Amino acid sequence: MTDTSARSFELPGFRGELLHPGSDAYDDARTVFNGMIDRRPALIARAATADDVVTAVNLARDQDLPLSVYGGGHGVTGSAVCDAGICVDLRGMKGIAVDPEARTARAEGGLTWGELDAATQEHGLAVTGGRMSGTGIGGFTLGSGSGWLERKIGFTCDNLIRAEVVTADGRKVVASADENTDLFWGLRGGGGNFGVVTAFHLRLHPVGPIVLGGMLMYPAPMAGKFLRFWRDFMLAAPDEIGSAVAFLTAPPEEFVPEPVRGHPVVGVIVCYAGDPGEGEEVLRPLREFGPPGLDMVQPMPYVAVQQLIDPPNQKGFLNYWSADFMAELPDEALDTLVRHATKPVSPMSQILVFPGGGAIARVGEDETAFGQRTARFNVHYISMWAEPADTETNIAYTREIATAMKPWATGRAYLNFIGDEGIDRVAAAFGPEKYAKLQELKAKWDPTNLFRHNQNIPPA
Repeated sequence: MTDTSARSFELPGFRGELLHPGSDAYDDARTVFNGMIDRRPALIARAATADDVVTAVNLARDQDLPLSVYGGGHGVTGSAVCDAGICVDLRGMKGIAVDPEARTARAEGGLTWGELDAATQEHGLAVTGGRMSGTGIGGFTLGSGSGWLERKIGFTCDNLIRAEVVTADGRKVVASADENTDLFWGLRGGGGNFGVVTAFHLRLHPVGPIVLGGMLMYPAPMAGKFLRFWRDFMLAAPDEIGSAVAFLTAPPEEFVPEPVRGHPVVGVIVCYAGDPGEGEEVLRPLREFGPPGLDMVQPMPYVAVQQLIDPPNQKGFLNYWSADFMAELPDEALDTLVRHATKPVSPMSQILVFPGGGAIARVGEDETAFGQRTARFNVHYISMWAEPADTETNIAYTREIATAMKPWATGRAYLNFIGDEGIDRVAAAFGPEKYAKLQELKAKWDPTNLFRHNQNIPPA
């Protein structure tokens, strides 16, 4: 490995910005969403073009340096930055072109979902996107892309129709249903293992600009009864309903009833991806259960729904995540979940339960690299806290609740929701046959495992 401790790199022809340790913008550029991550790349190469990406990839390969790719920096593993290597920073590449007649968009890899949503919603169009507006489109899409619209129009990767890719050997190629079809298959759920996607071509759908969305909130003692109702309601729900139950601590805000401020509560977020008037009737049973202590469901811009959970999820706090797919959630599982989730050790922590089904389950298991189509539920454990002294307690809490729920887990997980849990966890996410196929694909497109700073699939 080349010593990069005091080295300044020059990249002839590079049109973007080169940030070395000690430069003014370096420390800000290397920060990511998860405050636990503190890595120092030898060079942050903020690309302006795909040719810049080629130059940076070639440098890392030729100098045998670690390589990372920074899109949005939201992944809990902090894989956007590496120590003593080359960080290919796509945040200077934010071009977007929407074709409202063809209902497609070409979106460069440095965009966030807030930026992409704003552009597509000008035409009343959308594709399934991150539930936080600051999430980058790249790692999210390559990891499959779970969002509020998934039950109606599928994962983001199901709507990927073409990808512009820089490969490990420095080539610029296109992957689609007609070109490099094996690579196209692997990009849809296989993560950043096969190249740097500099532009995504996405299929768009009529959504909004006004949808019925928002949050209902119940006090913690109602959690068990409500969760049973929500489970049964969502198993029979139309595809237009995107939803999630959230165990959280009620914020000390005026809109929250005073008795529950600062106390554990259970909330449910909904987004009806159809006519808001129809949504009022479809969601009526959910809104009349209880009734809720707080009902903030109303017609609102789709972009507002996409920002609903931004305020409590700010960059810089310490994070530890895990997740599991669940084939079912019987009453015993719900009781176990409620028992743990209503006793958080940090007021910033959240436990989220997402329903499956709908469009995501109608895509064939082998049509994309994504490894779990039929699970009824996806449970995401998020510990978030402010003080490093509380790290051990919060990690232990997450592991305890995840372990308690294992009897009902399928053994697979949505990789965008988990931390660095080891190669066996990655392999299990795909299952043995699909994982073996991905390893063969990796051996073809990245035989030296240059793209390894991710939920890694080593070459066969």
